[in-house]
Amino acid sequence: MKKFTLIFLFIVCKIGLAQSFVLKGKDTVNLVDDQGKRQGKWILTGKLLNLPEYGPDVTVEEGKYMNSLKVGIWKHYFPNGNLQNKLTFENNRPNGYAIMYHENGKISEEGNWKNNRWVGPYKLYYDNGQVQQAFNFNESGKREGKQQYLDENGKVMIEGDWKEGREDGVITEYWPDGSLKAKKTFNGGNLDTDPAKTQMFEQKNTSIVAKKDAPPPPPKDANISVKADEKIEGGSTALVNKPPVDLSTITGKGITIYNKNRQKSKSGDFEHGKLINGKVYIYTDNGILTRVALFEGGVYKGDSPLED
Repeated sequence: MKKFTLIFLFIVCKIGLAQSFVLKGKDTVNLVDDQGKRQGKWILTGKLLNLPEYGPDVTVEEGKYMNSLKVGIWKHYFPNGNLQNKLTFENNRPNGYAIMYHENGKISEEGNWKNNRWVGPYKLYYDNGQVQQAFNFNESGKREGKQQYLDENGKVMIEGDWKEGREDGVITEYWPDGSLKAKKTFNGGNLDTDPAKTQMFEQKNTSIVAKKDAPPPPPKDANISVKADEKIEGGSTALVNKPPVDLSTITGKGITIYNKNRQKSKSGDFEHGKLINGKVYIYTDNGILTRVALFEGGVYKGDSPLED
């Protein structure tokens, strides 16, 4: 009987260990070592991460761990199974080539991520696959050198040189037919006041109807509304830090909103719970700041250099 009990306990222990990894060919997956640290390839599912929108067996992300630290290429998926992003990790932090995708499978952004900022060549894409912005960032994460804004058909709308995150030199604008619209000279982000340094041109092909100063589409994650789980600080509203707060009453200037992870979410001037003038801070699922979107009059105007 004693021998039977020992055999039974041995089998139970083996079953328990088997639940920590899955065999795929010769690879072990979801392996925990004898010190409780994750090692090797891991596949994180909706059930493991407690994300019901994915379904229990649907893969949320996959990659490799070394002593419970993410290393190498990690892939993150949308609930529909399409790839959401592919990041390069070093010691549990994104560092290296990064690529993001729209939910339809088209590339959304790509470039090199280093020290919490984009460095080197970077591209932002429309969901039809066309390049929307072709930027270059210096080691400080500020735009440097030639920059381009393009329309959904791949035609250049604006191009010129930037220095330390600001327009510097001649910035050229184009009409939808590709003809010159304007040439403006900037110094350190400021438009040169010399009238001779600004040239305006009429559209040559008037058969192409230009959009009336349509603002660029905002990033999908740039939510200007205050959320119930966010913390409010500063500003002139008497409701700050006095929960429960009626979000529709949040009005004032110089207000800063923090998300549930205590990271800055929005800052600026608010009216009835929505950002009117200011910035929206956009993070990855790992809490890494990727973009700072600028809003004026409640309308997206472009991106700001990442803050240190």
